[in-house]
Amino acid sequence: MKKEKDRFLSGFLIGIILITLISFNACGSTGYQQSVKVVSPNKKAKITVTLNSEDQPVYSVRYNGKEVLSKSTLGIEFQEQGLLSSGLDIVGVERSSRNETYNIVAGKSDSAQSHYNEAEITFREKSSPERRLKIMFRAFDDGIALKYKIPEQPEIENFNIITEKTTFTFPANHKVWIADYGSYNTNQESEFDETVLDSIKKEDIIGLPITVQREDGTLLAITEANLKNYAGMYLGAGDQKYALTTKLAPLPDSSGVLVSGETPFETPWRTIMLGEDPGDLITSNIVLNLSDPSKIEDTSWIEPGKVIFPWWPDFKTDDPATSGKLNYENQKIYIDFASAHNIKYLEMEPPWYGPERDVIDNPLDYDITQPIPELNFFELIEYAKKRDVRFIIWMHWKALKNQMDEALATYEKWGAAGIKVDFMNRDDQEMVDFYHEVAETAARHNLLVYYHGAYKPAGLRRTWPNVLTREAVLGLEYNKWSDRITPEHNVTLPFTRMLIGPMDYTPGGFNNVTEEQFSASNSDPMVMGTRVHQLAMFVVYESPLQMVADYPGAIENQPGSDFIKKVPASWDETKYLKGEIGNYIAMARRNGERWFLGAMTDWTTREIGIPLTFLSSGKYEAVMYKDGKEAAENPGQVEIINKEVDSEDQLNVTLAPGGGTAIYFKPLGN
Repeated sequence: MKKEKDRFLSGFLIGIILITLISFNACGSTGYQQSVKVVSPNKKAKITVTLNSEDQPVYSVRYNGKEVLSKSTLGIEFQEQGLLSSGLDIVGVERSSRNETYNIVAGKSDSAQSHYNEAEITFREKSSPERRLKIMFRAFDDGIALKYKIPEQPEIENFNIITEKTTFTFPANHKVWIADYGSYNTNQESEFDETVLDSIKKEDIIGLPITVQREDGTLLAITEANLKNYAGMYLGAGDQKYALTTKLAPLPDSSGVLVSGETPFETPWRTIMLGEDPGDLITSNIVLNLSDPSKIEDTSWIEPGKVIFPWWPDFKTDDPATSGKLNYENQKIYIDFASAHNIKYLEMEPPWYGPERDVIDNPLDYDITQPIPELNFFELIEYAKKRDVRFIIWMHWKALKNQMDEALATYEKWGAAGIKVDFMNRDDQEMVDFYHEVAETAARHNLLVYYHGAYKPAGLRRTWPNVLTREAVLGLEYNKWSDRITPEHNVTLPFTRMLIGPMDYTPGGFNNVTEEQFSASNSDPMVMGTRVHQLAMFVVYESPLQMVADYPGAIENQPGSDFIKKVPASWDETKYLKGEIGNYIAMARRNGERWFLGAMTDWTTREIGIPLTFLSSGKYEAVMYKDGKEAAENPGQVEIINKEVDSEDQLNVTLAPGGGTAIYFKPLGN
């Protein structure tokens, strides 16, 4: 019996071994399963990574049980080492999770939670030279992300990337909002047009983000995060139906190289925001969560605030002797206005160091530490300091690059608050490196930064929180020479460009007109839509350096001027209330104990009910700025109502064509 038992056990063990070997081989020579899943903490978002028939990595994404991305290919092509994308095996999977909360210096909230599950998958070629590629996948509750890691290896030391093979394949012909820049040399200032996926062509150069809306209302937004030492990302049509493929801004040397580097190397995160409604995307901090933590230990000197913008009204004043002239007396008027209206900064625009057109066309001919004599610059600085107003100093990027250390040290000695860097109009690898150099050097001199003629936000402001805002938006400056800034455009931006970070739109135009009355003007710019539509922007639009565009005489003592005085530029909490992309939006934001509400509409008159459930317990005084009864014909008409409310109330408001509502809530007893 014992021998029979031994023979049985021996046969049983041999069977187990054979089954194990068969299973091992079925999973590939490495022993790893050829399918890896990453699920978000709340189980709503799920990434599945497999190998297709060509042994190429592909990923798909489900959200709330629905397929939102079908199998989409991955890989990188090098100039010297060729394609690293097919003929691969999965040879390693490392999993991790993290749940952290960190402070945000300025923005739409005072803190953010980063909670995710992650898998780092190692792929290796099946045949010689057996190169390796790692791809990291993260699943958050509000989106997913992936990035490539090229390990140090003999076969790849120094490299030049000529194609990135990341694709995004959708299961149907969804509605999308896109900005087609048509070129990689772009200031990324454009409308976001509504279209469908199959209208996008291979030759298109679609900027980020793109917003995608499924038929069931689910929303996605594709962008990138932690962009550093790499080229900016764009999209065009892929080879498959309803697929988009990654494009990268090429280096300016016409070599065809997109990115140069050496191993070990990591790319930025390819990021997909996910939400059941627009509010999930608008309140998301996923771009910051994916970016490097702050490199500034003491951020106490970084102060968000409103900025007066004399360039927009062409330095206009009500005094003919000073109007339209950038000189000492002119700027004193703007400083006095800023001081009286809780505006922390004055932007020092060209021609502060030379004629505007010439400092743009010939930037290296000028010294950006030498103000023009008419300004009495140092006397003006002292005048502003006594009124608690500080300067943000503009310069052309080439001039800054030429004088960076000298200029920024000089501005620090002057007591300037920050710099505005303009006309980059590129996001190739060299220019991305320049942005980081500017942010780091400015931080050493306690200077704030914002970029104009810029590429989109991609998380730099978490790493360098002195970077408070940037343009990369079709904003109010265009009213000086075009009719492109319409109410429809204004209520599309919160669902598109604003999803990924602050935008310097420059609101606050008080010369409010109808569509028929509008005409472009450089020295007396108008704005389409109502006065309250403009006031609401100070709540709806995120920018910790929030411009006040119009000239003092247009705003002072006018209905709505006291709202500009009260509204802050940075927030502790943001609540999306309701809206439809390109049609209307209503949002509330909190700063301390005070709440502010902004609602905006397109050219359609709307009546909307706004529950006040976002308010804390207790009574509030609501100061409501509403479109006047005749605002459709007279857009500057404002009705101001004071009302006692609490969190159980609902406010029913009527928005005129191109109109809005702006409300300030103050706790009673404070």
